[in-house]
Amino acid sequence: MMKNQQSLEAVQHYYGEVLKSSADLQTSACCVGGAPASYIADALKEVHEEVKARFYGCGSPIPLALEGAHVLDLGCGTGRDCYVLSQLVGPEGSVVGVDMTPAQLAIARTHRDYHVKKFGFANVEFRQGYIEDLNTARIADNSVDVVVSNCVLNLSPDKSRVFSEIFRVLKPGGELYFSDVFADRRVPAALAADPVVLGECLGGALYWDDFRRLMATVGSQDVRTAERRRVAINNPEIERKTQPIGFYSVTVRAFKLDLEDRCEDYGQAVIYNGTIAEAPHGFDLDDHHRFEANKVVPVCGNTADMIAASRYAPHFRVIGDKSIHHGLFDCGPTPGQGTDAAAPIKCC
Repeated sequence: MMKNQQSLEAVQHYYGEVLKSSADLQTSACCVGGAPASYIADALKEVHEEVKARFYGCGSPIPLALEGAHVLDLGCGTGRDCYVLSQLVGPEGSVVGVDMTPAQLAIARTHRDYHVKKFGFANVEFRQGYIEDLNTARIADNSVDVVVSNCVLNLSPDKSRVFSEIFRVLKPGGELYFSDVFADRRVPAALAADPVVLGECLGGALYWDDFRRLMATVGSQDVRTAERRRVAINNPEIERKTQPIGFYSVTVRAFKLDLEDRCEDYGQAVIYNGTIAEAPHGFDLDDHHRFEANKVVPVCGNTADMIAASRYAPHFRVIGDKSIHHGLFDCGPTPGQGTDAAAPIKCC
């Protein structure tokens, strides 16, 4: 407990005192890798400049079909993603941002009225608390449709508790959609304790297969990779310390569903109706499932469940059931094979 508390205090100091803006970051790990989707870019234009200047993130963990949803942002910082989400969930939805750093939350709250006037409604709340114990932020069981997080979960010294808490507060069929830094091997303890390496989102990066095993322990047997890119360190001293570890910014999708640990074939298929406003021509479930509008696509049982038992169900037609099993679904390469050993393994 003492070690965990010291780690939390180091992170709190780094983000509350050391970093004054994104320009103070020493690596590219906590920087968005590419241009956001057009609908997110449009929403970002409405966010206060100071909020955007104090943003530290490694991706764009904002899924589709959010209208009316109740969203929880873990490690919300100054609230950039919360204010984007506010616009996407609309007046019937809600957004709660949780962070442990008072200095970050102060900025988020300072600009709350600014955004209420901009959007014409109030649906965002910021709460101080620990992501390892969401009771500290008064988040109830089975109360959240979507949990998002942007390059924060790696900073936790107790990731098992974090993911247990996430699946406690998610509603059945709810979605976890987050971006974070992962490593292609386990980060040595001495390196993980370095305050700068930790603060730059590298020291606490999970080895992908340890993450997969951790998720299985909390009941999530099938996690999907939505996007992945190599992190450029861009700092000779930190690069020297961390070599030969490879770091990757990965956007992950998982559901609170009773899924199987392998992709099983039940002869099912799905058709995307093209009814999500931001994606009229096709929907990307992950980095190897793109559903073109009005096209029949064979899927494994897990994929069918992710669609049929989640908030995406109204936008799809699912063909078939699980009454007849045909063996394993053909997902491509066997786990562990392929040319990129550092890549997260694709499940169907």
